[in-house]
Amino acid sequence: MSGSDLIPPHGGRLCERIPDLDAVAALRAEALQLPSWDLNPRQVCDIELLLNGGFSPLTGYPGQADYESICARMRLADGTLWPMPVTLDVSEAFASGLAMHDRVALRHPEGMLLAILTVDDLWRPDRRAEAIAVYGSDDDTHPGVFALLHQSHPVYLGGRVDGIELPPRHTFKHLRHGPAELRALFARLGWARVVAFHADGPMHRAQMELTRRAAAQVEANLLLHAAVGVTHADEVDDFHRVRCHQAALQHYPEQTTQLSLLPLNSRRAGPREALWHAIIRQNHGCSHFIVGPDHAAAGVNRDGRPFYASDAAWELLDAHASELGIDVVPLPEMMYVEERAQYLTRDEVPAGARVLSLPAQELQRRLREGLEIPDWFSCPEVVEQLRHAFPPRHQQGFTVFFTGLSGSGKSTIANVLFAKLMELGTRPVTLLDGDIVRKNLSSELGFSREHREINVRRIGFVASEITKNGGVAICAPIAPYAATRREVREMIASVGGFVEVHVATPLAVCEARDRKGLYARARAGLIPHFTGIDDPYEIPQRPEMTVDTSGYTAEDIAQQILLHLEAEGYIRGE
Repeated sequence: MSGSDLIPPHGGRLCERIPDLDAVAALRAEALQLPSWDLNPRQVCDIELLLNGGFSPLTGYPGQADYESICARMRLADGTLWPMPVTLDVSEAFASGLAMHDRVALRHPEGMLLAILTVDDLWRPDRRAEAIAVYGSDDDTHPGVFALLHQSHPVYLGGRVDGIELPPRHTFKHLRHGPAELRALFARLGWARVVAFHADGPMHRAQMELTRRAAAQVEANLLLHAAVGVTHADEVDDFHRVRCHQAALQHYPEQTTQLSLLPLNSRRAGPREALWHAIIRQNHGCSHFIVGPDHAAAGVNRDGRPFYASDAAWELLDAHASELGIDVVPLPEMMYVEERAQYLTRDEVPAGARVLSLPAQELQRRLREGLEIPDWFSCPEVVEQLRHAFPPRHQQGFTVFFTGLSGSGKSTIANVLFAKLMELGTRPVTLLDGDIVRKNLSSELGFSREHREINVRRIGFVASEITKNGGVAICAPIAPYAATRREVREMIASVGGFVEVHVATPLAVCEARDRKGLYARARAGLIPHFTGIDDPYEIPQRPEMTVDTSGYTAEDIAQQILLHLEAEGYIRGE
């Protein structure tokens, strides 16, 4: 590829990182002798955009000086505008074997060699300070903060990457375009002006009207640039999301609209992320970028207040307009006016007119209960795809996740509930009791915090697969740590139902029941890190149910859970 081929038509230099075939062969041979790091799904998205130029001007992972400058002032150390840290986080154990200028093979989770990193920097960041700088908060109800504080590793590596190949993508291949491919497509179509829309959820009529207005306002062709990275529990999965976009695409002019998939893992960093999105679209050859209200929003904090003001993204982008090689198109919220039977901006709504809305929670309720979704809100083809993604609860798989101290009665209740659900016979039911899983799935693990978290994640993974395929999983581990329970909840809630049951039997009762003598041995110092004695049990803050076996039988409590499942729509009489 020549130097001139790397210049996007609307400014900015694209830095592709895949060398020629001879160089790739040499790198593959070298990698056989190097330590390997298996990238997680988030890191796979990042490496793809590093290698294909989507993260230009980055040519690798920023070192500590760049990282600190990004956090403090949204710029690389040389002053180049770049608002979001793109980090390679690794474990302490892995980092302990590395020295400066070592080379590391970066591999896909399935083992394919993607790139080789030259370690130019290695440091242990203050991740809480990073959260406050980048997200404006260290409140871990923010999904980006939670991922940073609880799911990332403590050591960051910085350095250039030599690409081997892009991550394999087997779905919707005809819709996947790297920056160079997308700019070439625009050139073939004769599109000199392209306005991009960051589509991170289904396109309903409000988003469709907003994008049509933006394209008409700047007289540009429209790119629906759909983010298909790691999804959160409250989001539509990538497969149904793309099918929703394909359905919406039928309602746009064929010759002026293009759908393309972007392997970007959303951080939900509000204004900073909006600025980042604009730079990424510049790298993909777009001339304009649509920013609506609450762009890359993260919901509300623990106090019920939004993490970001609705207009914060517009203000930040406007402040950096002179540096961006892309024009921002700010558009306000679209509102459906019943009397006019059309969408208007807030300023256009006549005084006294009736505005209709369908909040996200109400949409979820209607999908869950199989109720009508009004045509003014979304196209029938999009709704059909959403109904596939979110079937009524009585057709979904679900998980009942018990958590509580040893001896609290979790296993007994789980066994009774298992029997009752088997008697109903509406779905296959699997019991994942803590002791049984330890014996058959995690026999090599000890009882350190790390190993207990691994064990609970394994239970969560198995339960998510059962739930995804329409079955019922009943889990009964101790699961003492709140962050790990949240990971499991998000893992399962993204594919079906999740009911957390806190078995809140008091410690004294649990000790009195201790048939195995575990508590006595723990108090004698013979069992270290025993939950409730010398290791904490973090009490669930918002479980679906809290029960206590000191006053009720397991049969009584299992019946209560069954009634809750019926009330929530997971089971019903036929």
